[in-house]
Amino acid sequence: MVSAAFADRPLKKLCLFDVDGTLSLARQAASPEMIETLRALRKKLAIGFVGGSDLGKITEQLQTGDTNVLDEFDYAFAENGLTAFKLGKPLPNQSFINFLGEERYKPLVNFVLHYIADLDIPIKRGTFVEFRKGMVNVSPLGRNATIQERNEFEVLDLKNGYRAGLIQALKEKFPDYPLTYSIGGKISFDVFPNGWDKTYALGIVEDENFEEIHFFGDKTYKGGNDYEIYSDPRTIGHSVKSPADTIRILKELFLQD
Repeated sequence: MVSAAFADRPLKKLCLFDVDGTLSLARQAASPEMIETLRALRKKLAIGFVGGSDLGKITEQLQTGDTNVLDEFDYAFAENGLTAFKLGKPLPNQSFINFLGEERYKPLVNFVLHYIADLDIPIKRGTFVEFRKGMVNVSPLGRNATIQERNEFEVLDLKNGYRAGLIQALKEKFPDYPLTYSIGGKISFDVFPNGWDKTYALGIVEDENFEEIHFFGDKTYKGGNDYEIYSDPRTIGHSVKSPADTIRILKELFLQD
């Protein structure tokens, strides 16, 4: 039985959403249609996002006008839930650097930077390693790339496996590090402690005893950063091809009347 916080929702269910490729195009703002669909959905059940990016980047994509993005969702999980909010209030968080330690982190990041320096790709931009509270994000292209450059890199990466190659090299170089490497978005992959994938968020919502938890994501294949939560037995997983596909499925499942 869900708590009084969600007693006004007709359905005792929770819908969780990946951000990039699911609620909006990668690093772009969600469409007005998506925002209106989510607002209509929230009148029926609880909703939340589970993104790999930090809260600032997610806010840029999901916030509209002067509204606070934390007021538009019942649960807000940035960095896979390591930065978490429930009904606008912060929940306890975790730290990647406290887990791994500086002495183990420095060889890891040095190896990444040397590898990328020697990687022959058509262009390179800036911010190849982005340190976050709960993870490290690695981009062979660099996070400062434009939308067009990101799209072009994604095509090349699918063909040449730049990200997959770097991940394999890291696994071979640091076999004793208890870390997961997870490809997400168009240009990067996340590095975080084992178990700190998006299923981390499921542990936070357990106390509400929702009848069903639906998860929507686009990187649901093995190695994608939605795979673990999509395939978790605690969720009903929906693999989407685009934000428009997310809207279509939501309307079919929950917004018929």
